[in-house]
Amino acid sequence: MEKRLEILLVEDDQQECKSIIDAVDNNPDDFLLIGVTNNSMRAFQHVIEAQPDAVILDLELHHGGGDGLDFLKRLKEAQLPHTPFILITTNNISMLTHEVARELGADYIMTKNQKDYSAKSVLEFLKITKSVILNRRQHVGVNVVEESPTIAAKRIKRRICTELEKVGISPKAVGQKYLVDAITITIQQPVTRISDVIGKNYRKTESSVERAMQNAINRAWKTFDVNELYANYTARIRPDKGTPTVTEFIHYYAQKIKNDF
Repeated sequence: MEKRLEILLVEDDQQECKSIIDAVDNNPDDFLLIGVTNNSMRAFQHVIEAQPDAVILDLELHHGGGDGLDFLKRLKEAQLPHTPFILITTNNISMLTHEVARELGADYIMTKNQKDYSAKSVLEFLKITKSVILNRRQHVGVNVVEESPTIAAKRIKRRICTELEKVGISPKAVGQKYLVDAITITIQQPVTRISDVIGKNYRKTESSVERAMQNAINRAWKTFDVNELYANYTARIRPDKGTPTVTEFIHYYAQKIKNDF
């Protein structure tokens, strides 16, 4: 299978995020979304840790923190051996702002108010330039630093968090951190009584951890958009249960993500 383009999305508009995520999901052979954030500092940390091939960057981050120019400035000052391809999407039509963005390292700018702009057009552009982006990465520098176990673990954790958010389980859910840890452990080596293992790490009882994870799953299945749920969680669910069990949920995502890494 040809390598997929690994993308970081930096955007604070929820509808725009959903549109990009849907467009990525419709092109699973070409793209892998490794993270979504609305904060320029977190975006910079994503780049350091996850080393994406490309960044879809909104210049205006009114509901997050910082802005796109702040992110570009940090990236330029870091002088990394490899920087991702930067595709800017923006409502700002100022030529001066665009010039500043290019000087700071932006590779291409798409304005959201242009007639043919859409999430689909963003992905189509990246699809056309995919081979160039990947080749540029391969030829930047002779010595490519191998990914450390710590960085690899962070990449996997970010991917798990992204997948859980796709089915309505946000970091605010009490059981989310337990699910992330449980899936991470199961990717490495399936264990019995995973709730007991997680409970010992957090000094919680096995039953309280199990209950928190199941509650997070149940809440998502009761409140999240049903079409989004079944588009992103494709395993069979027993009719008498109505929602995945904790074990089913953990093993589904462990297998799904392990296949990508």
